[in-house]
Amino acid sequence: MTRPAEPSDALYTTHLPGGHHWSLRLRRGTTLTLAASAANANVGLLCYNPENLLERLNLPDTLKCQHTFKLTQGHCLYSDMGRIFASIIHDDLGWHDSVGGNLMRHHLVAKGWQPVSYQQAHNDWTRSGHDAFLVELAKYGLGRRDLAANLNLFSRVESDADGQLRYVPDHCQAGDSVTLRVEMDTLVLLHTCPHPLDPSPDYPRRGVDIRLGVAPPPDENDLCYRSRPENARGFENNRLYHLGL
Repeated sequence: MTRPAEPSDALYTTHLPGGHHWSLRLRRGTTLTLAASAANANVGLLCYNPENLLERLNLPDTLKCQHTFKLTQGHCLYSDMGRIFASIIHDDLGWHDSVGGNLMRHHLVAKGWQPVSYQQAHNDWTRSGHDAFLVELAKYGLGRRDLAANLNLFSRVESDADGQLRYVPDHCQAGDSVTLRVEMDTLVLLHTCPHPLDPSPDYPRRGVDIRLGVAPPPDENDLCYRSRPENARGFENNRLYHLGL
């Protein structure tokens, strides 16, 4: 199993405060390590192909082909073209939410979280994850129609026998981390807005530390390659894609 780069080996580090958003283009072979700076952090994540922005993260296919409801170490994030954007090569949590969706503006009011505008609080205004993604998408000429189902890193949502979803509090502790290895050039959108099912009485602001490094390419003994038969086919689709570049 490939381990994430140690902090001393990091090529770049930064901190994304709670309730903020960021995007960046990551090259194939880059590692993206996110570490919770506070308990119960949440990071919304979307992926796009910077060479063809119509290709984007497809969570239904990601779950279906790997026969899972949750995502954790050994799993891959698939595009809607059957290619692998990234693999999860390290995970302290064992469960990341794939079905909870995104915090919308009306959730702020429904939860009793006092909406605060930018004019009132500047960078400390209360953003929704939906609006955070729209701000980042606009930087690349994309908009509402380009939104896809997002992954919620660090959060856990379970389903009961009746299909009701339940948010699991205290799933994430400060210092917990997850590392993605980028398998093809990928535009990554991140936000640290609350999970839509978070029961906190006040709008939570829980940030993450970000560390970028590098990893050797996977081989046939790689955990993510071996974890599901479909993943071997996904990596083969990536290999064919890169032969055309």
